Amino acid sequence: MCLIGLCWFTACTGSKTVADSAKKEKAEDYFGESDKVEDYFSEEEKMVFQRTENDTVSISGDETEYEIIIIDPGFNVWLRSIARPEGYYSQSFLEIRNQIYVINWNNRVLQPQQFSPRLYELQINYDPTIDYGYELNYKLYNYFIYFQRKYGQRLGPFVPRI
Repeated sequence: MCLIGLCWFTACTGSKTVADSAKKEKAEDYFGESDKVEDYFSEEEKMVFQRTENDTVSISGDETEYEIIIIDPGFNVWLRSIARPEGYYSQSFLEIRNQIYVINWNNRVLQPQQFSPRLYELQINYDPTIDYGYELNYKLYNYFIYFQRKYGQRLGPFVPRI
């Protein structure tokens, strides 16, 4: 079994959400012009973002060669209750978006002076020539959406919407 370098994600229990962040102006750049960035989040999503207990998602099995482990409080609940269901996106869509997000993520890991090393700890080893399967791409893509929405980041040219 090969890990694709995804045993990392932020266990930042002390991180603030976009709604609590002092950087609302920056968040408005990411989510659009609004007097209230909070308006972009449902009450359910706001509650999930405030979770602090451990929440781990792991994908592995006898048929998979690759494993992804995501540790970020609230992600598993967000994935089950707020994210689009499996099958909503095609695998090719997920792979293309994941490539963009991984490149931007890895660039931020290499720039700790500019981007918080508490958010961007480790690089992701994601090879676009490898077929990781639908489930891994689905969960990775949704983690990127969750991460961008929760922490007010933007890892690509698209607004992170659900």
